[in-house]
Parts: sequence; structure tokens; C-alpha cells
Amino acid sequence: MRTHDSATAPDAIAVTGPGARTAGASGPSTPAPGSRAAASQAPGSGSRAAVAGSRTAAPRVPDSGPDSGPDSRATVSRAPAPDSRRRGTLLAGLGVVAFSLTFPSTVWGLESFGPWSLVAVRSALAALLAGVFLLAGRVPLPERRHWAGLAVVAGGVVIGFPLLTSLALQTSTTSHAAVVVGLLPLTTAAFAALRTGRRPSRTFWIAAVSGAVVVLGFTLAESGGALSTGDLYLFGALLVCAAGYTEGGRLAGLMPGWQVIGWALVLCLPLMVAASAVALSLEPVRLNAHGVIGLVWVAAGSTFFGLYVWYRGMAAIGIPKASQLQLAQPLLTLVWSVTLLGETLSPAAPVAAVAVLVCIAVTQRSKS
Repeated sequence: MRTHDSATAPDAIAVTGPGARTAGASGPSTPAPGSRAAASQAPGSGSRAAVAGSRTAAPRVPDSGPDSGPDSRATVSRAPAPDSRRRGTLLAGLGVVAFSLTFPSTVWGLESFGPWSLVAVRSALAALLAGVFLLAGRVPLPERRHWAGLAVVAGGVVIGFPLLTSLALQTSTTSHAAVVVGLLPLTTAAFAALRTGRRPSRTFWIAAVSGAVVVLGFTLAESGGALSTGDLYLFGALLVCAAGYTEGGRLAGLMPGWQVIGWALVLCLPLMVAASAVALSLEPVRLNAHGVIGLVWVAAGSTFFGLYVWYRGMAAIGIPKASQLQLAQPLLTLVWSVTLLGETLSPAAPVAAVAVLVCIAVTQRSKS
């Protein structure tokens, strides 16, 4: 038995080792008499052995190079291509531009619609667009465990933030609102820290608190030493939107980000259709060019297109780089408020906006 076993061991090594291919190329070796290798040399068995050996040896051919192998191929495929990075930056930048036009478009929309009608109709239109894209892509329904998180996104981003900012813009200027809502990235970071349990560095919190103090001081100075009703709406909008962004960011780790906002919009569709019917019957409608353009933009541009390209771009270049692009949003809104609405900026508005941007930049570069 020992002699028999020793004769079979070289045969197993010859089939699986690199030497098997070399030996196979030069010709079959002579098996020891009485061994299983000798018994396998029946007519037709040699071709079957050659086929089996080639099947075993073929996957090992790429190992000849120092950088080859499954690990190196996986590493190469995970590295984003330059074209993908450029495209992602462009998409995220388009999202920032779309968001920066939200407040001026809302002011235009309020020329024709009441605040409740504007929010209900814009959400219903955006939900219809999202539904078309989801159906065209044959996207399956989210798992049942994700619907609660989608409800938070819908309540914060789709309903709460647009409604509260629309109510605020009835009495506040867009430049004032832009500075206050410029605190949104910091508020979102604080919500994310509470939601995920991560503890940002002391530098992060110092910058966050500094940004909050700047915004609060600016708000009190602009409002004559006391918070106005519009300011309360804006601070409420910060809280609900930060909660929606935080939950959306969590869900974006489980499904594509654009599907998160898409399903959140679709979830609101029945409610928004009913709300549109009620609000349009109770609030006066005075259609003009500004009102229609404002409605179309906040529905298709800000609510759907902006969030769609933003999430696609963020997936391509990553959250940190995308967040750096978003730092330009408050300043862009100040530009639109002057060029599109003819507002006159107070001297404190650009100063406060730049101070908030500095605080946000510090949080982006601090350790989390």
C-alpha cells in the first residue's frame, strides 16, 4: 500500500502544479507499473485527462505577471476613471446650481400660488417625474424595513423644508433666508453624529458652534433684536431638512441615492395630490409668467433634477468632494437674489455668508 500511495502522489501534483503544464507540453511521463496512473492509460483516457488538466490549469495562466491575479484586477476596477470623476463633478455642480435657484424660484412661484398650493403641486409634479424614471428603470420596490426611513426623508426634504421655507419667504428676503439656511450642512452633520453615534473632533464642534453663532447674530441684527415668524420657519426648516438628509444618507448606503429621493417622492404622491386639490380650492391662483416658471423650476429643477444629479454626482466623486462644491450654494443664492429679484443686499449678508462658509470648510477638513 505504501508503494501504491507514493506512486499516486506525483500524479496529483503533476495535474495541479505549474509543472503539469510543462510536462504536458513535452509529453506524458511514464507511470510506475501497477499505479493508478498506469491504469488510467486506457484508450481515450489520455484526451479526457488532457482536457481536465487544461480546465484546471487555465485559470492560473494570469499568475505569470507580478501585478496579475484577482486582487489586482479588483483594485483596478474599483479605481474611478478620470472621465468618471469629471462627470461626477459636473453632475454635483449642476445640483448645487439647481439648489441655489430654489429660493428665487419659490418667490416667483408665490406670485401665482399660495404657499400650501405651491408646495403641494411642486411635490406632486416631482413625484410624477420620479415615478416615470423608476418605472422606466424597472426599479424594484424597496424592502419593507426601508419605508420608515423613506418616510423621514419625505417628511423632511419633500414636504417639511419646502413648506417652511415657502412660509418664511412670504416675509423674509431670499438673501436673508440664504444666510440662515447656509447653516444646513452643519445642522446635518450634528444630526448625523447623533444618528450614527460617531463623535466628531473638538475642532468640528467649535466650527459648528461658531457658524451657529454667526447665523443667530445675523438673524437678530436683521430682525431688530428679536426672531421674526419667518426666522422661526427657517430654523424649523433647518431641523426637518437635516433629519431628512441624515436619514437619506443612511439609506444611500443601502440603495442608490437617486432611488432614495425617488421613492420618497412617490411615497408622498397620494397625499400631495389630495393636498393640491384642497389647497388650490382654498388659496387664490393668479397665473403669470413668473409664477409658472417658478413652479416648474421648484418641481422639476430643484426637487427632482437637482436631487437626481446631486446624488449621482456624489456617488461618483464621494461625499467629501461633493460637500466642498455645496459651499458655493449660499453665495450663488445671493447672486440670484440680486440679478433675478432685484433685491438690495444688506452689508451684513455677504459677510455672514462668507463667515458661515469658512466654518463649514473647517468642519469638512476636521477629523470625524
